[in-house]
Order: sequence, then C-alpha cells, then structure tokens
Amino acid sequence: MRVAEDAMRYLCNHRDLALRLKQIRHQATEIFIQNGVDFLWLYTQRDSQNDILKPHDNPPKEPSSLSMLQANFKRAQESARVLEECFKYLNPANPNAPNFKTLRYALYTLEKECVALLNDLPKSGFSSVE
Repeated sequence: MRVAEDAMRYLCNHRDLALRLKQIRHQATEIFIQNGVDFLWLYTQRDSQNDILKPHDNPPKEPSSLSMLQANFKRAQESARVLEECFKYLNPANPNAPNFKTLRYALYTLEKECVALLNDLPKSGFSSVE
C-alpha cells in the first residue's frame, strides 16, 4: 500500500488519494493492535536468510509507473484477503469490528481511481520508463 500511497503523493501530487491510502494502511495496523497481535513475536519468526521463495522474485514484464501501481495494489488486495481469512479464526466473535474485508474493498475502489488518474498523466519521466 505504501508504494501506491507514495505514487499518488509524489507522482500525481494527489493529496486526497494519498491520504485515503495512508488511512487504510493505518487501519490495517489498528486491526492488528485491536486483536492483540504481537509484532515483536512476528519479527522473531521471520527467517529472511532461509526464505524458500527468496530467489524467485520476477522482474516486471512492463516497467512503468502504471504497472508498478497495479502490481502493488494487487499485492495489497491479496494480502488483505489472506488476512481477512486469518482474522475470521482469530476473532470470530466480533464480525462488526473493523476488518480486512472492508479494507480490501476500499483498495478495489482506490485502485480504480488511482489507475485512472495515473493513466491520464502526460507520458513523461517515470511514467514512460521502458
């Protein structure tokens, strides 16, 4: 989400979209906090040196700011979907609490708005990286 937020902030100079993305990012953190997720424990479980998928990072097929934006929205949406499923089991008693399903759908809406905005920008600078 941070990549999309910064694209709206720095590439498009669009305050509203950048703020809405920032709010979603902060809401995601708040959901973790409200559910008692121990961030320190999560960090200790990361084994980046031995990550089995570490060598399998694929370069973009179409390097442009638009493809970067779309790829990062897809990552955020996929992550929200996974977290939505996990939190259903973590906190099934409170279906009305802020949740990742709400954030995922907000990301779908924001993606549409951000892609349209970026698509309308003049093709210069980073937008036309080949």
